[in-house]
Amino acid sequence: MSFMFGGGESATITLIYNVFFSLFLLIGSNLLLYNTLPHLAFNRSELLTIYVMLNMASVIASHFNLQVLIPIIPHAYRFATPENEWAVLFQRYIPNGFAIDNPRVFDDFYRGNSTFYSPTHLLGWIKPALIWSGFLSALLLGMLGLNVLLRQQWTEQEKLSYPLIQLPLEMTAPSRNLLKNRLMWLSFSFAFAINLLNGLHLLIPTVPRLISGQQYDMSYLFSEKPFSAIGWTPVSIYPFAIGIAFLMPLDLSFSCWGFYVLWKLQKVIGSAIGVASIPQFPYADEQSFGAYVSLGLIALWLTRKHLWHVWKQSIFISVLTMQNSRQPIPYRWAIGLIGFSALFITLFCLYAQMSFWVIVAFFVLFALLSVGFTRIRAESGILFHDLHFTGPEAALVKTLGTRQFAVSDLTLFSFFFFFNRAHTSNPMPYQLEGFKIAERAKINQRRFLVAMLVTIPVASLAAFWAYLHGVYQIGSGGSFAWGAFNRLHRWTTTPTDFDPVATSFVLIGVVNAILLTILRWKIIWWPLSPIGYAISGSYTMNIFWLSFLIGWTIKGILIKQGGLKAHRRIRPLFFGLILGEFIMGSLWSLISIVTQQPMYDFID
Repeated sequence: MSFMFGGGESATITLIYNVFFSLFLLIGSNLLLYNTLPHLAFNRSELLTIYVMLNMASVIASHFNLQVLIPIIPHAYRFATPENEWAVLFQRYIPNGFAIDNPRVFDDFYRGNSTFYSPTHLLGWIKPALIWSGFLSALLLGMLGLNVLLRQQWTEQEKLSYPLIQLPLEMTAPSRNLLKNRLMWLSFSFAFAINLLNGLHLLIPTVPRLISGQQYDMSYLFSEKPFSAIGWTPVSIYPFAIGIAFLMPLDLSFSCWGFYVLWKLQKVIGSAIGVASIPQFPYADEQSFGAYVSLGLIALWLTRKHLWHVWKQSIFISVLTMQNSRQPIPYRWAIGLIGFSALFITLFCLYAQMSFWVIVAFFVLFALLSVGFTRIRAESGILFHDLHFTGPEAALVKTLGTRQFAVSDLTLFSFFFFFNRAHTSNPMPYQLEGFKIAERAKINQRRFLVAMLVTIPVASLAAFWAYLHGVYQIGSGGSFAWGAFNRLHRWTTTPTDFDPVATSFVLIGVVNAILLTILRWKIIWWPLSPIGYAISGSYTMNIFWLSFLIGWTIKGILIKQGGLKAHRRIRPLFFGLILGEFIMGSLWSLISIVTQQPMYDFID
């Protein structure tokens, strides 16, 4: 649906709406089975296991993972011309099996009106599909190992809140209190009706469209300098985003929209004093990257005693003793998973002629980002952490310059674009949230881990199949691969040196995140969170800032007037906003598949 018909990119936010739709259908079918064939009904453990497996499968197949990788695989050979000189510049640095160079395989990929199921097409794609599925599986195994090491400290010792797991837990609760709640169904109907009308408006223009999901740029109101520097500033309202903002801690929802306003003020002040003429000022991407890396370092620093204990336990305590613990697997095995992942990835990159120091720098930065994303999700339940176009490879090249890297390094960076174009679909937070769901629902942790292990390779190969099944029918214009290889072309034809300005702003992001963390530790009433600072400079915050402001305002007034008791009583109302929009949005996506036409996308 996402690739072929433009019916919505479901994994561009941290709550994946097609997964909730599937869970909603399963719960509905359960209600029927309980009265007719109760032995066939799913129990809570099974429902939540399916939920977690679908989350993992969806992020792997998503707009920010394999939907980016697959068009990259044949692109360097299909679009090489004498004019762009790609054959001379970097084709020879693409290892055998990483890409497809046979026109008989990729011509129909771009033309369409063909089928994936010809012997030539099938045989041509087997090797790259297995190679990249193996790489992705190794990467996710390393994340699983890290999560096993961090899980006990964050889940049982610090007791982080994991706001994003509240809704699936409430939906599957044996008491069914959420499904019996009138407030939930009232807000569900409201959000459902809004999306129904907006979708009908797309088909029948005489049907009125409501403001929800529609972006109105207010920058035209600020035509005079220095205020004209604020740039694109959309005003839009999303009921589900209001619901998620309500579930977040108050200080974080405030920090998200508050820092967004501060980013705009930086642009205005920069214009007033003349520094706005510097390209990319105020370097929001670089500051956010530095802040995320800093949050990853802070998360590991706070967990240092536990990690030291884990290391001693893995060395000195017998495997039998560890097997009797409450961990999904013994710590020794988790360290083994990380070691296997690191070894596989290192050999993979060395085979592709990537420099060893570049391998270490890239994956250390990626690991810090992943830990940072996982920690802030566990702590805050944020709706996104996209960090568009600013992964480790982009940050390294921006700061150090292309002259510090071999062409083989830059070429592999372009293939790694698939998991670094944006980061909301980073799988590591979903893995840890799965472990927390298992702990809250009293599901066997080890069986849960097995379910995730099975999902990783199956979902990767299934995503390859689904994409290729569709693209050979409708054809491709190159999709996300243009971004990766146009950037590589620029890197190889226009060498750059160390950029002190970009590096300074990365360091500013690191320092600001550390200072904000210290202020939160030292001053109880300090309202600004480093998480909000990292998130608010992103592209996606432009779309959701107003919804965060509305959710923060409602929650603040409610707690001030009625206290936590009123908050707990009104919470189902906001669950309904999320569910109503997700269910109707999913229905429009299904209609787009059936009719093979674009339909209303409520996240657009």
